[in-house]
Amino acid sequence: MSGIFWWVIFPYISLAIMIVGVLYRYAFRQLTWAAPSTEFFEKKWLRIGSPLFHYGIVFAIVGHVMGILVPINVYEYFGITSEMYHAGGIIGGGFAGLMVIVGLVILLIRKITIDKVRVHATFADFFIVIALIVVAGIGAYMTIIYNTTVVEYEYRATIGPWFRSLFLFQPNYELMKHVPFIFKLHVLTAFGLFASIPFTRLIHFYSLPVHYPMRAPQQYRSRSNFKR
Repeated sequence: MSGIFWWVIFPYISLAIMIVGVLYRYAFRQLTWAAPSTEFFEKKWLRIGSPLFHYGIVFAIVGHVMGILVPINVYEYFGITSEMYHAGGIIGGGFAGLMVIVGLVILLIRKITIDKVRVHATFADFFIVIALIVVAGIGAYMTIIYNTTVVEYEYRATIGPWFRSLFLFQPNYELMKHVPFIFKLHVLTAFGLFASIPFTRLIHFYSLPVHYPMRAPQQYRSRSNFKR
């Protein structure tokens, strides 16, 4: 029964909370959708931590798509062996994970140590940063340490098919039975993170700047152009 809860019920509950919460917030609380910039209060550390986190998370998402959503036989068809895939995953995934963690740690320290930033931060702001550090930290440990010192675990044969089975509404929870604990923990904390998205500023992740190239240019004038 515990297997059914953790690998069927819990993922669906988390995804349902995320989807319903995102739709509700978009429909009724659009003014809270964006993540307000705190650059006005402090720029130096923000310009280091924010790009590291954002670029790192993009690379990490691409890596997860390649590893979880793309079936293993696709790689075999193109002649990519397991050794080649895992070597690329350890290097690329490890680098992306470290970018995310370092960026988040910088942003967290900035929120704690910069008074003007801290007073404008909410509990949700601290929660989402810490939650991301936990999820990314587990992922980085799996990629860099576990896969190189314990065993090179082939998650594409278990976690990948299980994850895809959720979206086919034919969840095969038995695939997760013998998955190493650290991988299970990473999956569960990730789904918990998904469920928290509607209640945090991470919701702006779903915003794509599709209208940005078409918007009217903004004009700025120097002080000398204004007459008193």
